[in-house]
Amino acid sequence: MAIEAGDFKTGLTVLIDGDPCVVLDFQHVKPGKGAAILRTKMKNLKTGNTQERNFNASTKFEAAPIERKIVQYSYMADNVYYFMDMDTFETFEVSEEQVGDNKYYLSDMLNVTLMFYDGILLSISVPDKVELTVAETTPAIKGAPSTQTKDAVTDTGLTLRVPQFIEQGERIIISTADGTYSSRA
Repeated sequence: MAIEAGDFKTGLTVLIDGDPCVVLDFQHVKPGKGAAILRTKMKNLKTGNTQERNFNASTKFEAAPIERKIVQYSYMADNVYYFMDMDTFETFEVSEEQVGDNKYYLSDMLNVTLMFYDGILLSISVPDKVELTVAETTPAIKGAPSTQTKDAVTDTGLTLRVPQFIEQGERIIISTADGTYSSRA
């Protein structure tokens, strides 16, 4: 199915130079003379590189056949993360390199999305917010303002700043976009 550059929207995946790319941002620009152009910011899903490119609004692209599977995190052993499709019970092995910083957000039975292109795993996506346990933190300082924060480490190894009132063993909600404290669970 052909898609015109003028129909781009954020999150759309298309084939550019034979590689699947996702549109991160776009802007229609109508210069004083000539045809409208589309300024885009795209991420190559095979290489992970982000690039900015301009296209004529009428340029046609082929839709990238991206397969998304919702799977459940099972466990990690020998730097390999194991996920299971709960419908087919198929197991997926994902290397630590492919998981990347998402490893700090993986907890037992968390549902994540694996993206595939031609049977090749492109990426792993975790939910926007996850619930984790505070493994270690210092006790609250008496008389400290409620806006003051302190360091904490979660059970997955993520180090972040939390409010003074958070205690060791508490469940907290963390934003996976930037790894910051969101609220108590």
